[in-house]
Amino acid sequence: MNIAGVILAAGLSTRMKSSLPKVLHTMHGTPLLQYVINALSTLKLKRLVLVVGKHSEAIRESVQKTGKIFFAEQKEPKGTGHAVLQAVPSLLGFKGAVLIVNGDSPLVTPETLRKFLKYHKKKRNDISVLSFTSQNPASYGRVLRDDRGRMLSVVEERDATAEQKLIREVNSGVYALGSHVLPLLRDIRLNPVKREYYLTDLVHIARGKGLKEDACCIGSEEEFIGVNTREELDRARAFMKDRMISRFTKKGVNFVAAVSVFLSSDTDIGKETTLYPNVHIEGKTRIGRGCVIYPNVRILNSVIEDGVVIKDSTLIEDSVVRKLASVGPFAHIRPGSVIGREAKIGNFVEVKKSVIGPGTKASHLTYLGDARIGKDVNIGAGTITCNYDGKKKHTTTVEDHVFIGSDSQLVAPVIIGKRAYVGAGSTITRDVPAEALAVSRTKQTNIEGWARTKKSKAKGAKSKAGRAKS
Repeated sequence: MNIAGVILAAGLSTRMKSSLPKVLHTMHGTPLLQYVINALSTLKLKRLVLVVGKHSEAIRESVQKTGKIFFAEQKEPKGTGHAVLQAVPSLLGFKGAVLIVNGDSPLVTPETLRKFLKYHKKKRNDISVLSFTSQNPASYGRVLRDDRGRMLSVVEERDATAEQKLIREVNSGVYALGSHVLPLLRDIRLNPVKREYYLTDLVHIARGKGLKEDACCIGSEEEFIGVNTREELDRARAFMKDRMISRFTKKGVNFVAAVSVFLSSDTDIGKETTLYPNVHIEGKTRIGRGCVIYPNVRILNSVIEDGVVIKDSTLIEDSVVRKLASVGPFAHIRPGSVIGREAKIGNFVEVKKSVIGPGTKASHLTYLGDARIGKDVNIGAGTITCNYDGKKKHTTTVEDHVFIGSDSQLVAPVIIGKRAYVGAGSTITRDVPAEALAVSRTKQTNIEGWARTKKSKAKGAKSKAGRAKS
């Protein structure tokens, strides 16, 4: 079956109380509209049309990396029937089923859409409506059926009688139309109350033309939450989070307190990894197997390989942490960094755009910026790579098996050769040869009795000042 998709995203978003169109509000780091596009993209569509309105430019920019999308513009908000009509020119020449979905329904799943399309094909319907049973049907259009269970029409909440409002089978807003039905969109008449063209009226029109239509009641109420307000956005976020937590738990991921963990929709986590409370995993982050992520950690767009331990209150951005490494607590791994296998980056260590070799240790109070550090290097507390000269950045290179003493400053550009030693408290401004000891200190001088002399002078000055006042 050839399938084309139409996504309705021309709403004004007035109830969101935001200048941002509602379909671009994010849920776990991804715009609502992108969830719908992703779901439809799994269906091997022949064509995808996005109907946009007032916020056309912002929406076009948001989805520009998604693949080929045809855009149709609804310049005035005249209802769903009018919106789909704007998509018809982009569907010229297409023969098959047209799947229509609302852009503010981010929880719809590819599995449900595939099941719906299979039903549409099996029944050989001209029009199919995806429906579900609602515990609280207020605000939904009701599906009306005859005594034999055949769908008669869909009536909107504001137009329904008191008896019809008791019906719990409701319209999800998802439709499948044969492409031959599209010309009937022009027969939809303006609703006198709402002053809009209802897409639901197409069911009644098609029935009058002798076409076959039906409602397929397979959806869940949770899946078809429409996001029109911030409260509904919060509900949708909660459902999506539960869905993600359930997926990872079944995969073998451990959550100490899932309620306080934030996961982006692009996150992937390996089995037997444990996440403690208040962990935030954002962007396209990949976490391997058997890792431990302790409380108050934030990881953004990074790769954490197997067996890594990330200790409390650590921030990792756009970086890679290799297998069995340890980072934190209170560490900051800034963009462009690679932490080597079994390396240790300890408390209050900041790494920026640097490569840290396997087995290297920087255990505390250190800044490593624009550095290339070899394997099995020991970096003492208080070490700083002085990478900025006021105009541009320079690289510090530390080769394998080097020992850097505490409180050292490595003034870039500089190279520390293999197995070299840098004495504690040194400021290194020139290259250090392999296996050499570099020491940069002034000679220590002890002045005997200096403290007593200073104290006596201070007492004398205080006594003199007292006599002057009297």
